[in-house]
Amino acid sequence: MPLPLEEPGKARDRVVRQLVSALLFEGIVEAHTKIGKDDTQFDWSLGGKQFRCRGGIGPFGRLRIAPGSVEILGPCNRWEAASLAAIVPELPGTGVTRSRLFKELEQTIIFSDWNHHHIPPRDRREMSFAALEGALDEGHPYHPCYRARLGFSIADHAAYSPEAGQPFQLVWLLIARKHLGHTFPDREEDFWRRELGEKTWAIIGAKRHTLGLPTEGFGLVPLHPWQWKTLAEGPFTGWIATGEAHYLGALGDRYLATQSVRSLLNLDRPGAASIKLPLSIINTSSRRVLEPHSVCTAPALSGWISEIVAGDPVFREGYPLTILKEYAGLIADARGPLAGEIGAIWRENAEATLQPGEAIIPFNALMMIEGDGRPFADEWIQRFGLMPWINRLQEVAILPVWHLLAWHGIAVEAHGQNMLLVHRDGWPVRLILRDFHESVEFSSTFLREPEKAPDFPSLNPDYRAAEPDQYYWTDNLDSLRELVMDTLFVFNLTEISHLLHVCYGFPEFRFWQQVETLLAAYEQDWPVKQRLAELGHDQQFIRTESLMTRKLLAQKPEYHHDVPNALAARTTERKRKP
Repeated sequence: MPLPLEEPGKARDRVVRQLVSALLFEGIVEAHTKIGKDDTQFDWSLGGKQFRCRGGIGPFGRLRIAPGSVEILGPCNRWEAASLAAIVPELPGTGVTRSRLFKELEQTIIFSDWNHHHIPPRDRREMSFAALEGALDEGHPYHPCYRARLGFSIADHAAYSPEAGQPFQLVWLLIARKHLGHTFPDREEDFWRRELGEKTWAIIGAKRHTLGLPTEGFGLVPLHPWQWKTLAEGPFTGWIATGEAHYLGALGDRYLATQSVRSLLNLDRPGAASIKLPLSIINTSSRRVLEPHSVCTAPALSGWISEIVAGDPVFREGYPLTILKEYAGLIADARGPLAGEIGAIWRENAEATLQPGEAIIPFNALMMIEGDGRPFADEWIQRFGLMPWINRLQEVAILPVWHLLAWHGIAVEAHGQNMLLVHRDGWPVRLILRDFHESVEFSSTFLREPEKAPDFPSLNPDYRAAEPDQYYWTDNLDSLRELVMDTLFVFNLTEISHLLHVCYGFPEFRFWQQVETLLAAYEQDWPVKQRLAELGHDQQFIRTESLMTRKLLAQKPEYHHDVPNALAARTTERKRKP
């Protein structure tokens, strides 16, 4: 099932178009544009070669390139389809970064083609939440390496990808406690009994007894089976050889991969916690291990946000929001060569928060077209009407995140995977946010209640001499605005507005006019005018992250570029004029 403009089984064309879109959007390649009646033509040169494509420019300057339109001027002045091999070697960066990018792009195509040939069409509208998490196989709508999973073989993809939907057990180890750090919500034994169940806990106890390993000397650690296979063949062998780690085998409940691949849902006990495990694969922009500092900080961080939400009645009555707390963390070798490779974060179960009559979907399901050619939410839109449904969706998706930023001073990474939509028969009623340990930012001077923030220096010595922007805190309010507007608007709701335009003829600029009206009404309801002015959310141009530039240059953690702001005051005022 595709995104708008996509056609199943044409992964190579999609990857080429998303690559070109990112190159033009981030200014890596400068194109000459010629605006026509129905679309825009983009012409550019790269390494002495001439390229062209057709498409449109959407909100925030996002490019939507027409299928099959990326071409290169070939021999005899004939235009032909442009290949990755013609584009990638001419890009900036180094031979290493270009080679890695090419490999990730090709592997994205290989895994996408495998999905197309091995996974039969499914009616995703009727799926449970857990099944839908894996069945959303479209991947990142912007990043061209949306299914790279560099490190996975085809067999690994078939066994552990969310799309394949194969259940698997976790691998369990006993590791010398001198290597371990943890934050558990209660006594360690009580924690494990609850998380594992009495049967599995008894099996582990018997194995521990057989090995003669005392509880006080060795702690229990889960691993993803792929991660165990990878580590057991490399850097972990020393711990095994010296008796500092012992393999217990695959045990306990079966899990299913979610669309983030490394976050897993419990199949055998649907009400149990989800668990996030490191994977040493590269997907989209980064290596999918766990930031060592964040693992044991996660409970304090998400607990803080949850406390803020619980203490503000508006999050119950006006802008309904639920926070899925990351209530436990476990890390091994946090400052050693295996830092980030072995650990786990336990997260509250989303379905356990539902009230009678409520159902839940990942927010990015709303971006998708189903096998019958209609949007995932088409039945809901037909039932409630396009405009009422759009208005309610905007309220539910935007206002909780905006209030958390504008009123409380906390910025969260509200992209399509981190947001869950709670609905009643398709009518949006509530937002759930998840995954905070690596994706929260704040400024102490902008917090409404700074005294409630975690005491970070006491949580981890790494925080004691840290610079702003190194971890969670910043002295630059632009960073807060960028995190929220990037994830919620530039790379999330633009996909919804695009789908509504393609499938229902609803002009994108009207969608964003409504968003601006919603935010203007929020400003009237709350004394936040000065705070919003400091954030500068309505300036003509805003800074956004340059994901492809980072992948090519790879010299610093983040790169940025300016884009036209669809919420700029003068822009929306001009569009309202007759």
